[in-house]
Amino acid sequence: MVSVGIKELKSKLSSYVGQARAGQEIIITDHGRDVALMIPLSKERRVVKSLMAEGRAKWSGGKPEGMSGIRIRGKDLSKTVVEDRR
Repeated sequence: MVSVGIKELKSKLSSYVGQARAGQEIIITDHGRDVALMIPLSKERRVVKSLMAEGRAKWSGGKPEGMSGIRIRGKDLSKTVVEDRR
């Protein structure tokens, strides 16, 4: 994991964005203290974005829409978890 101060981040932002794009996590510091974390986008987020671009899903920041008509067979997942804990 790379650590970078705000001043250096501002002057070399493209380089650090490239590192994040390549999978590197970057800790951003202010006067030596960790204040933020720059991480690459998750695979799940990329899939949701591509579904939105194709018009197959809608998302306003909450639970993704566009998955109507799906039926789940069997017990609820929550009930299964409770039973497994016993």
